[in-house]
Amino acid sequence: MKKENTMSKNLKTEAVDHLFDAILCLKDRAECYTFFEDVCTVNELFSLSQRFEVAKMLREQKTYLDIAEKTGASTATISRVNRSLNYGNDGYDMVFSRMEDGSDKED
Repeated sequence: MKKENTMSKNLKTEAVDHLFDAILCLKDRAECYTFFEDVCTVNELFSLSQRFEVAKMLREQKTYLDIAEKTGASTATISRVNRSLNYGNDGYDMVFSRMEDGSDKED
């Protein structure tokens, strides 16, 4: 049984669809840098990447203390990411699985 995705229901707008379509057309890491530097502030991009690193470390069974020291993330952020890993929509797992399978694009 699929989890109910209430956030997606709340986020699903034409504007968000357009953003996701734009992201999906990016071809490589260089294009990602070009696009995201225009779309996001430096702090927004760092926040997104920090959460992703926190998720990676949580999956590796690192402690909150180790994660906080390495990433600079607050325990509140680590806890929020942990909640997403355990009770979210499996988005992190989907991406990590694809990256482990080597289906991610590197340049």
